Amino acid sequence: MRSNPTRRQAMRLAGVAGAALAAPALAQAPWPTKPVRFIVPFPPGQAADIFARLIAEKLTDAWKQQVVVENKAGGSGIPATEYGKNAAPDGYTLMIVSSGTFGVNPSLYPDLPYRPLVDFLPITNIFLVPLVIVANPSFPASTLAELIDLARKEPGQLSYASAGPGTSQHLSMELFKMRAKLDIVHVPYKGSGPAMADLLGGHVKLMMDSTAAALGPITDKRIKALALTTARRAAAPLDFIPPIADTMPGFDAAGWSGLAAPARTPLEIVAKVNRDVNALLQDPAVVREIERRAGMPAPGSPIQFAEFIKKEIDTWGEVVRATGTKPGT
Repeated sequence: MRSNPTRRQAMRLAGVAGAALAAPALAQAPWPTKPVRFIVPFPPGQAADIFARLIAEKLTDAWKQQVVVENKAGGSGIPATEYGKNAAPDGYTLMIVSSGTFGVNPSLYPDLPYRPLVDFLPITNIFLVPLVIVANPSFPASTLAELIDLARKEPGQLSYASAGPGTSQHLSMELFKMRAKLDIVHVPYKGSGPAMADLLGGHVKLMMDSTAAALGPITDKRIKALALTTARRAAAPLDFIPPIADTMPGFDAAGWSGLAAPARTPLEIVAKVNRDVNALLQDPAVVREIERRAGMPAPGSPIQFAEFIKKEIDTWGEVVRATGTKPGT
């Protein structure tokens, strides 16, 4: 699937930087003058939903207009994202996009009805959530180096659990296996919860999960954490977990969520949303809320976010092709 921005789209993204300086234009045409919607392609309670609501609440105060979170869960986020693509490009409907909908789906679904970098204007990333390799206390390896040594001594004998085929947990572990040249068998579950239950019960010994989901069992020492997927460490209380990059330089993967607008949205609006959200992501109170849920604030420019999305599409496309992953398999 073609997901790279067209030349015209690239020029529009470059224009956002100039629009960021064009405050007088917004003064002549005030925005917003009515409620703004955030479309979230996940059910309430997931990290993307929680942080979208946090940002929406703060923007409601800043803009003096209600920012409403609207959940449209199901279908791997595809129906909701297509809805966001077709929304009026006036800034009043913005899309919460993620590692799944914008990073993985373009390779996993050949007939995807949207193109992330053509049908949308990236605004900014909001947060990263590292994933973590965790193990039952009885598992013989307690560090990443020990896991690599064990897997190389016993190729095909170790197995790991994930939340299911095509999830960030599955593909991140497959990326690690590819880079380390390891043969570890994938045991897919229907969700992180059942997989974690079997890990805690000792029915599986190894798992890749989000730090947000694994935080409690790690803190309670019911499971042991071997390594984080992000290049930088998480904040306390998970700051003791070394990144995979400490052992395998350059490794960097995470779940993430950000904001995008329909492709023809005025650049002045994109620039304003970018400025205001980035200001919130540097607010100590907001940072604390994100970090206490094992996330990392990820402010940046629209161009930086577009480049990040392009890299994500390339990375997960490589993994999907190499593993032959298909939805539900």
